[in-house]
Amino acid sequence: METNRIIDELMRRYPALEPCRGDIVQACLAVVNAYERGGKVLACGNGGSAADAGHIVGELMKSFEGRRPLDDEMKQQLGEVDPVRGAYLADRLQMGLPAISLNAHTALITAVANDIDPSLIFAQQVISYGIEEDVLIALSTSGNSANVVDAAIAAKAMGMTVIAMTGEGGGRLAEYCDICIRVPATRTAEVQEYHLPVYHTICKVVEEAFFGEVDE
Repeated sequence: METNRIIDELMRRYPALEPCRGDIVQACLAVVNAYERGGKVLACGNGGSAADAGHIVGELMKSFEGRRPLDDEMKQQLGEVDPVRGAYLADRLQMGLPAISLNAHTALITAVANDIDPSLIFAQQVISYGIEEDVLIALSTSGNSANVVDAAIAAKAMGMTVIAMTGEGGGRLAEYCDICIRVPATRTAEVQEYHLPVYHTICKVVEEAFFGEVDE
Protein backbone atom coordinates (compact mmCIF):
# COMPACT_ATOMS: atom_id res chain seq x y z
CA MET A 1 0.00 0.00 0.00
CA GLU A 2 1.73 3.16 -1.25
CA THR A 3 0.32 5.44 1.42
CA ASN A 4 3.32 7.77 1.61
CA ARG A 5 3.52 8.33 -2.15
CA ILE A 6 -0.17 9.20 -2.37
CA ILE A 7 -0.12 11.40 0.73
CA ASP A 8 2.99 13.19 -0.54
CA GLU A 9 1.17 14.02 -3.76
CA LEU A 10 -1.77 15.44 -1.78
CA MET A 11 0.61 17.64 0.23
CA ARG A 12 2.36 18.82 -2.91
CA ARG A 13 -0.94 20.01 -4.33
CA TYR A 14 -2.41 21.26 -1.04
CA PRO A 15 0.51 22.23 1.24
CA ALA A 16 -1.86 23.83 3.77
CA LEU A 17 -2.99 20.30 4.65
CA GLU A 18 0.45 19.31 6.00
CA PRO A 19 -0.70 19.60 9.66
CA CYS A 20 -3.40 17.02 8.83
CA ARG A 21 -0.96 14.48 7.37
CA GLY A 22 -0.85 12.17 10.37
CA ASP A 23 -4.64 12.06 10.75
CA ILE A 24 -5.12 11.42 7.03
CA VAL A 25 -2.67 8.53 7.14
CA GLN A 26 -4.48 7.09 10.16
CA ALA A 27 -7.82 7.44 8.36
CA CYS A 28 -6.46 5.54 5.36
CA LEU A 29 -5.20 2.73 7.57
CA ALA A 30 -8.47 2.58 9.52
CA VAL A 31 -10.55 2.14 6.37
CA VAL A 32 -8.20 -0.50 4.98
CA ASN A 33 -8.32 -2.33 8.30
CA ALA A 34 -12.12 -2.21 8.33
CA TYR A 35 -12.33 -3.86 4.93
CA GLU A 36 -9.71 -6.45 5.86
CA ARG A 37 -11.86 -7.40 8.86
CA GLY A 38 -15.01 -7.74 6.76
CA GLY A 39 -16.46 -4.34 7.65
CA LYS A 40 -17.79 -1.50 5.55
CA VAL A 41 -17.89 2.29 5.45
CA LEU A 42 -20.89 4.35 6.53
CA ALA A 43 -20.80 8.05 5.66
CA CYS A 44 -23.03 10.99 6.54
CA GLY A 45 -23.24 14.77 6.49
CA ASN A 46 -25.60 17.68 5.80
CA GLY A 47 -25.93 19.86 2.71
CA GLY A 48 -22.68 19.86 0.77
CA SER A 49 -21.32 17.29 3.21
CA ALA A 50 -24.26 15.03 2.33
CA ALA A 51 -23.11 15.22 -1.28
CA ASP A 52 -19.58 14.44 -0.10
CA ALA A 53 -20.86 11.35 1.74
CA GLY A 54 -22.44 10.11 -1.47
CA HIS A 55 -19.27 10.97 -3.39
CA ILE A 56 -17.16 8.86 -1.03
CA VAL A 57 -19.51 5.91 -1.47
CA GLY A 58 -19.35 6.26 -5.23
CA GLU A 59 -15.55 6.08 -5.24
CA LEU A 60 -15.52 2.99 -3.02
CA MET A 61 -18.32 0.96 -4.61
CA LYS A 62 -16.84 0.91 -8.12
CA SER A 63 -13.54 1.70 -9.80
CA PHE A 64 -12.07 5.07 -8.86
CA GLU A 65 -8.73 5.38 -10.65
CA GLY A 66 -7.79 1.75 -11.19
CA ARG A 67 -9.33 -1.38 -12.68
CA ARG A 68 -11.32 -3.75 -10.48
CA PRO A 69 -12.18 -6.81 -12.54
CA LEU A 70 -14.23 -9.56 -10.96
CA ASP A 71 -12.29 -12.56 -9.72
CA ASP A 72 -12.37 -15.76 -11.76
CA GLU A 73 -14.66 -17.55 -9.35
CA MET A 74 -17.35 -14.89 -9.62
CA LYS A 75 -17.00 -14.79 -13.41
CA GLN A 76 -17.50 -18.55 -13.53
CA GLN A 77 -20.54 -18.40 -11.26
CA LEU A 78 -22.14 -15.72 -13.44
CA GLY A 79 -21.56 -17.86 -16.51
CA GLU A 80 -23.13 -20.86 -14.83
CA VAL A 81 -26.31 -18.89 -14.09
CA ASP A 82 -26.62 -17.64 -17.67
CA PRO A 83 -23.92 -18.35 -20.27
CA VAL A 84 -24.77 -15.31 -22.40
CA ARG A 85 -25.87 -12.61 -19.99
CA GLY A 86 -23.54 -13.93 -17.30
CA ALA A 87 -20.58 -13.51 -19.63
CA TYR A 88 -21.65 -9.93 -20.31
CA LEU A 89 -21.89 -9.21 -16.59
CA ALA A 90 -18.56 -10.90 -15.90
CA ASP A 91 -16.87 -8.67 -18.44
CA ARG A 92 -18.35 -5.41 -17.15
CA LEU A 93 -19.09 -5.62 -13.45
CA GLN A 94 -16.42 -4.45 -11.02
CA MET A 95 -15.32 -5.41 -7.54
CA GLY A 96 -16.64 -2.96 -4.99
CA LEU A 97 -15.78 -2.02 -1.44
CA PRO A 98 -19.04 -1.95 0.55
CA ALA A 99 -20.12 1.52 1.60
CA ILE A 100 -23.43 3.20 2.42
CA SER A 101 -24.37 6.86 2.40
CA LEU A 102 -26.75 7.46 5.30
CA ASN A 103 -28.16 10.38 3.31
CA ALA A 104 -29.43 8.22 0.46
CA HIS A 105 -32.63 6.70 1.82
CA THR A 106 -35.33 9.34 1.60
CA ALA A 107 -38.23 7.20 2.84
CA LEU A 108 -36.26 5.97 5.85
CA ILE A 109 -34.89 9.42 6.72
CA THR A 110 -38.31 11.02 6.59
CA ALA A 111 -39.83 8.17 8.61
CA VAL A 112 -37.25 8.62 11.36
CA ALA A 113 -37.66 12.40 11.26
CA ASN A 114 -41.44 12.16 11.48
CA ASP A 115 -41.84 9.22 13.86
CA ILE A 116 -38.84 9.52 16.18
CA ASP A 117 -36.69 12.67 16.05
CA PRO A 118 -35.18 14.55 13.08
CA SER A 119 -31.78 14.67 14.78
CA LEU A 120 -31.63 10.85 14.82
CA ILE A 121 -31.80 10.21 11.06
CA PHE A 122 -28.19 9.02 10.96
CA ALA A 123 -27.89 7.45 14.42
CA GLN A 124 -30.85 5.15 13.70
CA GLN A 125 -29.10 3.87 10.58
CA VAL A 126 -25.81 3.39 12.41
CA ILE A 127 -27.60 1.26 14.99
CA SER A 128 -29.30 -0.74 12.24
CA TYR A 129 -26.48 -1.14 9.72
CA GLY A 130 -23.41 -0.96 11.89
CA ILE A 131 -21.12 -3.69 13.15
CA GLU A 132 -17.96 -3.38 15.21
CA GLU A 133 -15.73 -3.82 12.16
CA ASP A 134 -17.22 -0.80 10.37
CA VAL A 135 -15.95 2.74 9.95
CA LEU A 136 -18.18 5.80 10.16
CA ILE A 137 -16.98 8.80 8.15
CA ALA A 138 -18.76 11.76 9.73
CA LEU A 139 -18.58 15.03 7.81
CA SER A 140 -19.41 18.36 9.41
CA THR A 141 -17.74 21.64 8.51
CA SER A 142 -18.40 23.04 11.99
CA GLY A 143 -18.13 19.74 13.82
CA ASN A 144 -21.35 20.62 15.65
CA SER A 145 -24.08 19.17 13.43
CA ALA A 146 -26.36 17.45 15.95
CA ASN A 147 -27.41 14.59 13.69
CA VAL A 148 -23.79 13.83 12.74
CA VAL A 149 -22.64 14.03 16.37
CA ASP A 150 -25.42 11.61 17.36
CA ALA A 151 -24.29 9.22 14.62
CA ALA A 152 -20.77 9.32 16.03
CA ILE A 153 -22.04 8.62 19.54
CA ALA A 154 -24.01 5.63 18.27
CA ALA A 155 -21.01 4.35 16.31
CA LYS A 156 -18.71 4.62 19.32
CA ALA A 157 -21.24 2.75 21.44
CA MET A 158 -21.13 -0.08 18.89
CA GLY A 159 -17.35 -0.23 18.90
CA MET A 160 -16.97 1.19 15.40
CA THR A 161 -14.08 3.39 14.32
CA VAL A 162 -15.19 6.99 13.77
CA ILE A 163 -13.37 9.28 11.35
CA ALA A 164 -14.48 12.90 11.52
CA MET A 165 -13.84 15.43 8.77
CA THR A 166 -14.33 18.98 10.05
CA GLY A 167 -13.03 22.52 9.87
CA GLU A 168 -10.11 23.58 12.00
CA GLY A 169 -12.10 23.74 15.25
CA GLY A 170 -13.32 20.15 15.30
CA GLY A 171 -16.42 21.06 17.31
CA ARG A 172 -18.29 18.54 19.45
CA LEU A 173 -17.64 15.85 16.87
CA ALA A 174 -13.99 15.76 17.90
CA GLU A 175 -15.06 14.40 21.30
CA TYR A 176 -16.58 11.26 19.80
CA CYS A 177 -14.16 10.26 17.06
CA ASP A 178 -11.02 8.16 16.87
CA ILE A 179 -9.51 10.25 14.09
CA CYS A 180 -10.38 13.89 13.42
CA ILE A 181 -9.17 15.50 10.21
CA ARG A 182 -9.41 19.21 10.95
CA VAL A 183 -8.72 21.02 7.70
CA PRO A 184 -7.27 24.56 7.98
CA ALA A 185 -10.40 26.59 7.29
CA THR A 186 -13.54 27.79 9.05
CA ARG A 187 -15.79 29.04 6.24
CA THR A 188 -18.10 26.28 5.04
CA ALA A 189 -17.17 26.49 1.37
CA GLU A 190 -13.45 26.50 2.09
CA VAL A 191 -13.72 23.54 4.47
CA GLN A 192 -15.56 21.55 1.83
CA GLU A 193 -12.97 22.49 -0.79
CA TYR A 194 -10.33 20.83 1.38
CA HIS A 195 -12.49 17.83 2.25
CA LEU A 196 -12.75 16.69 -1.36
CA PRO A 197 -9.03 16.10 -2.02
CA VAL A 198 -8.69 14.52 1.42
CA TYR A 199 -11.36 11.89 0.86
CA HIS A 200 -10.20 11.35 -2.71
CA THR A 201 -6.79 10.54 -1.25
CA ILE A 202 -8.27 8.13 1.27
CA CYS A 203 -10.24 6.38 -1.47
CA LYS A 204 -7.15 6.13 -3.68
CA VAL A 205 -5.04 4.62 -0.90
CA VAL A 206 -7.77 2.11 -0.10
CA GLU A 207 -8.29 1.19 -3.75
CA GLU A 208 -4.59 0.58 -4.29
CA ALA A 209 -4.42 -1.52 -1.12
CA PHE A 210 -6.96 -3.97 -2.52
CA PHE A 211 -6.64 -3.70 -6.28
CA GLY A 212 -3.06 -2.61 -6.94
CA GLU A 213 -1.30 0.53 -8.07
CA VAL A 214 -2.68 2.51 -10.97
CA ASP A 215 -0.39 2.74 -14.00
CA GLU A 216 0.34 6.41 -14.62
